[in-house]
Amino acid sequence: MRTARPYESYVYAYPHKTAYRELPDLPPLRELWAGERTEALSLYLHIPFCEVRCGFCNLFTRVGAPDELTTRYLDALDRQASAVRDALGDARPVRFAAAAFGGGTPTFLTAAELDRLCDIAEKRTGVDLRSVPLSVETSPATATADRLAVLADRGTTRLSIGVQSFVDAEARAAVRPQRRAEVEAALGRIRDTGVPVLNIDLIYGIEGQTAATWRSSLDAALAWRPEELYLYPLYVRPRTGLARRESAAQTRDDAAARDDEAAWDAQRLRLYRQGRDHLLEQGYEQVSMRMFRRPGSSVPAADDYACQSDGMIGLGCGARSYTSRLHYSFDYAVDMPKIRNIIDDYTATEDFSRARIGFALAPDGDEARRRHLLQSVLQARGMATAEYRERFGSAPDEDFPAELRFAAERGWLDAEAGAGLLRLSAEGLAHSDALGPLLFSPAVRARMAAYETK
Repeated sequence: MRTARPYESYVYAYPHKTAYRELPDLPPLRELWAGERTEALSLYLHIPFCEVRCGFCNLFTRVGAPDELTTRYLDALDRQASAVRDALGDARPVRFAAAAFGGGTPTFLTAAELDRLCDIAEKRTGVDLRSVPLSVETSPATATADRLAVLADRGTTRLSIGVQSFVDAEARAAVRPQRRAEVEAALGRIRDTGVPVLNIDLIYGIEGQTAATWRSSLDAALAWRPEELYLYPLYVRPRTGLARRESAAQTRDDAAARDDEAAWDAQRLRLYRQGRDHLLEQGYEQVSMRMFRRPGSSVPAADDYACQSDGMIGLGCGARSYTSRLHYSFDYAVDMPKIRNIIDDYTATEDFSRARIGFALAPDGDEARRRHLLQSVLQARGMATAEYRERFGSAPDEDFPAELRFAAERGWLDAEAGAGLLRLSAEGLAHSDALGPLLFSPAVRARMAAYETK
C-alpha cells in the first residue's frame, strides 16, 4: 500500500474519464437502457464554452464560440436529447429527480439561447424543470440580469458562481481576470432573482495567498449569506495555463521540487483547516471536504436520487451518462485545439443512437463496489454498512481490508462513529483527495496511467 499525498486527486466521479476507452461494438443506447431503473434519473446538460479559461482549469471547455457555434451546438444537443429519449422508450415511466446545467459556463449562452436550452431539456427528455431541483453554474462576467431572469423563470433552484478569490491580485495569480467590484455586482444580481440557493466557490493555495487574505475572501463570501460554499484546493494540472507557466519557470532539481510540493501541501492543509473552522464557527455544517451548507436555509434537494446507484443522462460533448453496466461519454481532452476538434465533431454528428467511449462495470462487481464506497464515505455523514451489505452481500472491510486498514492507521476513520456506520474523521475529510485515489482499482489506475493526455 503506497503512501498518499494529501492532494493527490479530486475524486468527483469514478472511474475518471481517462479510464474510458473506445467501445468496440458501439452499443445502441436502446440496448444499454433496456431494463434500467428510470424512475429517479439525474439529467445533466453540458455547455463547453467560457469567456476566458482560468489558469487552473482542466475542464472540457473552449474560449469563445465563433461563427454561430453555439447555435450549431444547441442543434446537436437537440438531436442527442431526442435520440436518448427514443432509446428510453415509452413502455415504462421515465422520471427525473434532479437536473443541472454545467460546463464550461452555461451562462456564456445568451438569454434566448438559455431559453432554448431549457426547451430542449423539457420538450425532448420530458423533465419538468420547475418540479425538480435545477442547478446552474455561472461566472461573474456572464451573470447578467437578462440571463439570470430566464433561469429564474424556468425554475432554477440553485445558482453556483465561481469566484475563487475576492482579492484581485490572487485572481490574477490564478489567471482569472476579474475584479472584486464585478464579482460583488454579479452576486447582487443573483440575489435579486430570488433563486433560493446561492453557492460560492473559493480556492485556497493560490500563489501569494496568506491566512489573512484567505480570511478576507471567506468573510467577503459570508457577507452574502450563501446557502452553500465550496472550498477547493488549487491543483496545477497538466496542460493548463498554470502548468505551462510553471514549466517555463522550472529551474529546480528534483529534491527542491519535492520540498516545494511538501511545503505547498502543508500550506493548503493549513488554509483548508482555517476555512473549515471559520465556516463551522459561523454555523455552517460540513457536507464533504469541499462543501459547506448553512443550516435552516431552504435547500431544494433530490432526496430520492442516489448517485451511487441511480442512472444519469448526460447531454453535450463533455457530459457523462451512467447505466448500471456502462458509463459512457464522448472523447476527452484538455488542450484547446483538441477540444475544438471534439466540439466540431459533436456539432456535425447526426446519429446519437450509440455509445462511443466508455467504461463497463458489472452491477455487483468490484468496480461498482468501489464506486459505491467512494461516493458514500467521502460524504461527512458516512455510510451505513447495512446499506452496502444489502446491495452487495458483503461488508466494506471484507471487500477492501487493506485500503480501510490504511485509512484507519492514519486516523482517517471516525472511531466513535458507532457500529454499522463507516464515517471519516475530521482528518479523514481533510485527506479526502488522498483516500479517494487509494480506492481506485489496479485496472482503473493502469488505464489512467496509460492514457495520453491531450
